[in-house]
Parts: sequence; C-alpha cells; structure tokens
Amino acid sequence: MKKGYATRRGKIAVEDAAAYVRDLAQRLEARGRLGATRSFIQHGDVSVYDHVLAVAKTSICMARVLSRVGIAVDVHALVRGALLHDYFLYDWHDSDPSHRLHGFKHPFFALERAEEDFDLTPIERNIIARHMFPLVPIPPACREAWIVCLVDKACALGETIDGRIGGSRQVKRKRKRA
Repeated sequence: MKKGYATRRGKIAVEDAAAYVRDLAQRLEARGRLGATRSFIQHGDVSVYDHVLAVAKTSICMARVLSRVGIAVDVHALVRGALLHDYFLYDWHDSDPSHRLHGFKHPFFALERAEEDFDLTPIERNIIARHMFPLVPIPPACREAWIVCLVDKACALGETIDGRIGGSRQVKRKRKRA
C-alpha cells in the first residue's frame, strides 16, 4: 500500500507530491502570470517563483505530518494558495513609493492579482490574504492558511540567512565549479 497524504479530496502518494506541486504550478503559469514571478527576487537570491514552490512543497510535508495524527487538509487548495501567496507581480526591491510597507500590503496586492487571473476558493483567498500574520493583524481562519503562514516564515528565514551568510546553495555552487 502506498503511503500518502490524507486530504479532503482523497490521497496523494508521497512520491507524487513534488510532481503534484510542479503540475499545479505549470497550470497556473499557463493560465495566469505565475511565470512572471521568475524574474522577481524574493529573499536573498531566491526568485519569487522558487520561493512559492518551496512553500508549496514544504506545506505538503506539513500536511503529511498532520495526516498522521488524523487531521485532514485540502491539499489542492493548500498548494494553489501556497503557489499564489506572493502573486503581487512586482519587484518590491524597487524604490517605487507604492512598494513601501511591502510586508504589510503585499498579501492584498497578491490577492487582487490572483483574483484577476483565477477563480479562487475561500480557502485559497484566506491563504493569500492572511499569510503575513501577525504583520497583517487578522489571523488565518483555516488550517491550510495556518500551514502556509508558518511554512512561509520558515522558508523566508532560510532563504534570507542562506543568502547573507553563505549557506548550502553557495556551497553547492562552489562544488559544481570545482
């Protein structure tokens, strides 16, 4: 019997999780502007695209842990919300005055852009709008949004530290050159 993630829509086999994230990302890229996020830097030297992929994959890992204790998660909404949580579609490092207070405002810009391009479920909207809690003072209202909120912070921390102190990505690059 294959191990998998208990979801509200059935099971996704463990070995299929990364493929599931890639497939959803490709569909969002084909129907919307997710591909544009490849050209914007999020944390350190990580693109917004790579960041949201990492958040989606790590969120599935957390859903797997929760499924082991009997807590079901809507993995489809979880992954779509994770892939769209930073869908603000601009380079927040630019000195443009509209990018001031990016940390506080970008969830609302991301939700606006995502609603322009996709039909979103209430769970996906909650994930996008509330992923910056506590900077955005209203907490997530569903377990999927809590997962992305926590995973986003963990991924952002890792990406930021890695980019500043020379973490594993820089070590891997040096090895490839040698």
